[in-house]
Amino acid sequence: MTHSTEAPPRRTQAERAAGTQAKLLDAAIDCLVELGFAKTSTQEIARRAGVSRGAQLHHFPTKEALVTAAVGHLVDKRLAEILATEPDPERGLEVLSDAFSGPLFYAALELWVAARTDPALHAAMVPLERRVSDAIMGGATAIMGSRMSRESIELSVELARGLAVSALFRTPESDATLRARLLPAWEDKVMQ
Repeated sequence: MTHSTEAPPRRTQAERAAGTQAKLLDAAIDCLVELGFAKTSTQEIARRAGVSRGAQLHHFPTKEALVTAAVGHLVDKRLAEILATEPDPERGLEVLSDAFSGPLFYAALELWVAARTDPALHAAMVPLERRVSDAIMGGATAIMGSRMSRESIELSVELARGLAVSALFRTPESDATLRARLLPAWEDKVMQ
């Protein structure tokens, strides 16, 4: 039996940087979901990511930069997942509604509320929200574009977001019941 003495190939600086950034972004989302924006600190994010405070500051010099980058990263990932499944246009509104749930939605919601009174976070969120809106509209159009007008898609996005916010005060069971009752009426109003 021979043992290889070859060391694994060294990662490039860019690969190491990307790995560090990914750890920080994932830890930031976890903190936002678990702790909320107010209790999320860059020190806690760096600790959870297993990176030094200096490495965190090198990649993301402010809390706002780190958390908005984290949500942007998750938006891209979630949209890619949704589109990769080639959603059935017959279930388009259900898919859209489901997109406003889980870690992405809760992390974004934390930032929306905090941005209302934090000018630096608000300024950081404006381009992110524009990108998020474009991504959601692009994804919804790809799924339902032949069955819905642009205005109906926009209305549906806003309705899905509102349902998701109000779901915070319902049980999962009562939320499922409400969605099952409202989805057919919603479809009747917006489908061509």
